[in-house]
Amino acid sequence: MSIRTKIAGIGHFVPDQVITNHDLEKLMDTSHEWIVERTGIEQRRFADRKTETTSTMGTEAAKKAAADAGIDVSDIDFIIFATLSSDYFFPGSGVLTQRQLGLAESGVGALDVRNQCSGFVYALTVGDTFVRSGLYKNVLVVGAETHSMGLDFTTRGRDISVIFGDGAGAVILQPTTEENQGILTNSLHADGREAEELSFICPGSHSGIHDNETDFGFSGGKFDSIFMTQKMLDEAKVFPYMNGKHVFKYAVKKFPEVIMKVIHAAGYQPTDIDLLIPHQANLRISQFVQKTLRLRDDQVFNNIQKYGNTTAASIPIALSEAKESGRVKRGDLICLAAFGSGFTWGASLLRW
Repeated sequence: MSIRTKIAGIGHFVPDQVITNHDLEKLMDTSHEWIVERTGIEQRRFADRKTETTSTMGTEAAKKAAADAGIDVSDIDFIIFATLSSDYFFPGSGVLTQRQLGLAESGVGALDVRNQCSGFVYALTVGDTFVRSGLYKNVLVVGAETHSMGLDFTTRGRDISVIFGDGAGAVILQPTTEENQGILTNSLHADGREAEELSFICPGSHSGIHDNETDFGFSGGKFDSIFMTQKMLDEAKVFPYMNGKHVFKYAVKKFPEVIMKVIHAAGYQPTDIDLLIPHQANLRISQFVQKTLRLRDDQVFNNIQKYGNTTAASIPIALSEAKESGRVKRGDLICLAAFGSGFTWGASLLRW
C-alpha cells in the first residue's frame, strides 16, 4: 500500500498586541473605511519587539502542533521553516527554532524556505516529499512572520503597511497508509519575470543592478560597500514595494488556475471541496476566487479581517483556526492555495 503524508497536528500563535485601523489612522493619512473597502482588514497583530521574533512565534506554534499530534518535540526529525522576515539576515529562523525546541544537540536538520506568500505551500510540498520517500517520519513545517519590523508607517508607505501583520502557524507531517487520508496532490509555479513587482530589494547583493545611477566597486584601492547606502535611505528603498493593481490582476488569474489544477489532478470538481483556505492576501482576491469557482460561503475560510496578511503564516493560522472552530473535520477535502512575490504560486489538496 502506498504511503501518503497526513497533517497529524496543527497549531498557531499570534501576538497579544492588537493594532486596529484606527491606530494606524494616528500614524498616516488613512481611514478605517478606506482599509476595509480595499483589503477587508479591520485589525492585525504586531509582535512585542522586546520578547517576540519570527522564530519564537514559530516555536510556540510548533509546540502546539506537536501536542496536537500527540508527540513530544524530541520526536521531530526535520524542520522546514517558511518566512520572508527571518530573525537574522542569516542564518535562517529554522535553526533558531531548532535550538529553542531543544533539538540542537540531536542535530535535527533545518531547512529555510523563502517563497514569501507561497512559502507554506512550497514548504508543505517539500515536507510531503520527504515523508513519502521514507526519509523522515515527523516533519515540522512552520510558517511565521514579523512584518511589523520592516514597514514604513508613514503616509508614504500606507498602501503596503496597512496590509500586513505578525503571527505563526505550524503542522506536523507524518506518513499514513490509510486510503482516504493525507495530501493528494501539490502544484507549484513561478514567474521570475515579475520579480520586482512585489519585492523588498534593498539592502541586497545586487550591486546596483536595479539602480543604474550608482557605480559601486573599487575606488582608490578601496572597495565601496553596497549593502546599505544613504541613497537607499533617502529614497525609502529599504521598505517593501508592491505594484498593487498588477499583483491583483495576476493573482486573480493564477489562484483559480492552480486550484483547479490540483482538484482535477485528484479527480474532483470544485463542488467536492469541503473547504478552501486561500492565503490571506486580500479579502477582495478571496471573494473573486470564490465567485470564479462558484463556491458557497461555507466552502471558503477567511480570517484576514482579524490578522491582516501574515504571508507564509496565513495558511497554517487559518487552517488551525478552522480546525478549532469545527470547520475542518476528519474526511473533509481541503484545498490550500497561495500566490505572492516572485511571482510564485501553488496549491495542495488533501483529505483531512
